[in-house]
Amino acid sequence: MSEPLPPGAAPEGGIAAVVVLAAGQGTRMRSATPKVLHALGGRSMLGHVLAAAAPLVARHTLVVVGAGREAVEEHLAQVAPGARPVLQEEQRGSGHAAAVALAAVPDLEGPVLLVNGDAPLLRPETVTALVEAHRAAGAVLTVLTAEVDDPTGLGRIVRDGDGAVRAIVEQRDATPEQRAIREINAGVYVGEAAALRRALGSLREDNDQGEQYLTDVLGLLVAEGAPVAGVPAEDPVDVLGCNDRRELAARRRTLNDRVLDDLMRSGVTVVDPATTWVDVTVTVAADALLEPGVHLRGTTSVATGAVVGPDTTLVDTTVEEGASVVRSHVLGAVVGPRATVGPFSYLRPGTRLAAASKVGAFVETKNVQVGEDSKVPHLSYVGDATIGRGSNVGAATVFVNYDGVAKHHTRVGDHVRIGSDTMLVAPVTVGDGAYTAAGSVITNDVPPGAMGVARARQRNVAGWVRRRRPGTAAAQAAEAAVDAGAEAAAHTRAEASE
Repeated sequence: MSEPLPPGAAPEGGIAAVVVLAAGQGTRMRSATPKVLHALGGRSMLGHVLAAAAPLVARHTLVVVGAGREAVEEHLAQVAPGARPVLQEEQRGSGHAAAVALAAVPDLEGPVLLVNGDAPLLRPETVTALVEAHRAAGAVLTVLTAEVDDPTGLGRIVRDGDGAVRAIVEQRDATPEQRAIREINAGVYVGEAAALRRALGSLREDNDQGEQYLTDVLGLLVAEGAPVAGVPAEDPVDVLGCNDRRELAARRRTLNDRVLDDLMRSGVTVVDPATTWVDVTVTVAADALLEPGVHLRGTTSVATGAVVGPDTTLVDTTVEEGASVVRSHVLGAVVGPRATVGPFSYLRPGTRLAAASKVGAFVETKNVQVGEDSKVPHLSYVGDATIGRGSNVGAATVFVNYDGVAKHHTRVGDHVRIGSDTMLVAPVTVGDGAYTAAGSVITNDVPPGAMGVARARQRNVAGWVRRRRPGTAAAQAAEAAVDAGAEAAAHTRAEASE
């Protein structure tokens, strides 16, 4: 059995800590929501950064919080309960934030990943490659860089004649020659804990913002002769940050394009990528078909041969092999093999459709199990119910499940025929092979094989329209029909008497 690691040490080949800087207000977002909690592709920006770093299996994950602390900590508890929030009480810059994080783990040894919390396009492959390059170079600090077409506003990576990184120069401090450099600082670093502590402790605040800049750490280490390195990201898009709503929309589009590209490469047909949106948490199997206007969110999964759309939203829903969901909104449901949904259906949480079942046009379901080969074809509400095999629910049927205080359950057996415009007032059971008459209000159980009839006998009040609606078009039409009928009867009598 292996010896336990010393406190704070990194595992063999691993990393000691991930530090995510997420304390900023993000004022350009113009939002009461902390910037790192804005969502895209099924996760918050912070969630994407944590997911990118997760394969490193760091001994510690530290998230520096400040603005919107309570909301960020609550979110962390949900998406990354193993992460530890560290409070930066004073907003004194990125360098100060990093120092606060390291102070929370004073015995930390080994490599530390430092990353901003607003880099939602960062991929695990990029982070892993940075850590591996850091080890291979034997550096005390390695910075992730990127080659971009327009570096305006970004810190430039300055290298010497041998290609070694010598400095990070911000736009406002750069010379004309340095401003022409297209390699920029991505804001992601791997540094040895001891070297980072030493450099962070020497940071000054004598700059335009009066803050401690994390970028200055590199220059301090270079000045003392420590080995530093810079590793370009394979895809410059990985390092794009997000500072306002326009950039958030652009990052959302880029992320979605990546997801759809991966799906299409794996064998999924996406008819119109421009109108199809799929969260990173969704799974879609090869030979599934996504029509235009499809939104797949949360933990949704779509199996082989399934067809989704057009114009369909699925949230936390399972669509099994060969099923079809058309122009519908589905939340927390399971659509079984070869089952069909829509158009214009609303499936709410707890809906479970068995194989080859159907929920058709303008049907709403909630907490219901629909058995194999059973159908709810149109214009109905089915809530808190179990429907057996091979049954049919007629149009305009309502499962009356709520008495104003509590919900109640309805059971419909196998091979049942529910007549159109039936009200099933729960709790009630319709037995196997039973029928209900159209227009019935069923308040008592219907035994197997019986016909449930619960409606008043029809009574026709002759002449009501003529007496109560005289002079109306209806009265005139009725009088004409009566006259025509009388004339026809007289003609028939005359023929009979000849």
